[in-house]
Order: sequence, then structure tokens, then C-alpha cells
Amino acid sequence: MSDSTIERLIEDYCAAWNAPDPATSHAMLARCWAEGGAYTDPTVHVVGAGELVAHIFRVQARRPGSRIVMTSGIDAHHDTLRFNWKRINPDRTIVVEGLDVATLEAGRITRMIGFFGPLL
Repeated sequence: MSDSTIERLIEDYCAAWNAPDPATSHAMLARCWAEGGAYTDPTVHVVGAGELVAHIFRVQARRPGSRIVMTSGIDAHHDTLRFNWKRINPDRTIVVEGLDVATLEAGRITRMIGFFGPLL
């Protein structure tokens, strides 16, 4: 998979987290998320785009106006990738930062695992 294809996948994934409404979030995930793809972080484990969108909008409801921004490039090999991110408030203060690790198959994200905070 080319670097530009991987970048587009992660751009669409991040756009789903920043979407203004569930329909737009679903549309962004339709471009990058595999059917039955799983998302896991320290607070949740969900399967499928519908469950992920519901989780995204629960997070957005707790932090209105906050956004996910990538804070690193994407490091990828053997259908696995990682990147750093931050959730920032409208005033640019940091809510949380972390690292996501994804597994890809047939050009789609099949598994995303999120970690919060810096590495210890």
C-alpha cells in the first residue's frame, strides 16, 4: 500500500472523529473502515462503524468543540501503522494526547488500538 493511500485512510479516520454529525462521520468511516473493524482504547471496545460513530459522538458530547489533530507522521510496515494525535479544545489547550496503532487489510482499517498519554 502506498504512503499516499495510507495517509488518506488516516485523514478520513481523523475526519470521522471531527465530523459535525453522525452521518458525516459514517461517510468518512465508509472510506477507511473495514466491515466489522474493531476500535479499542482504555475506555471502550467497539466493533463496527455504527458502534464507533456512537462512541465518537459520546466523546464529542463530553468535549464540545474539541478536535483530533495528528501530531506525527504515519509510521507503517506490514499492514500495521501508528501515529500520534492530540484532542484539543477550541482554545488549543490539550484535552488528551496519545498513540493509535492500526492493522490494515485490503486497504481498510480492521483494528485500531488507542493509547492515552506519553509512553512511560
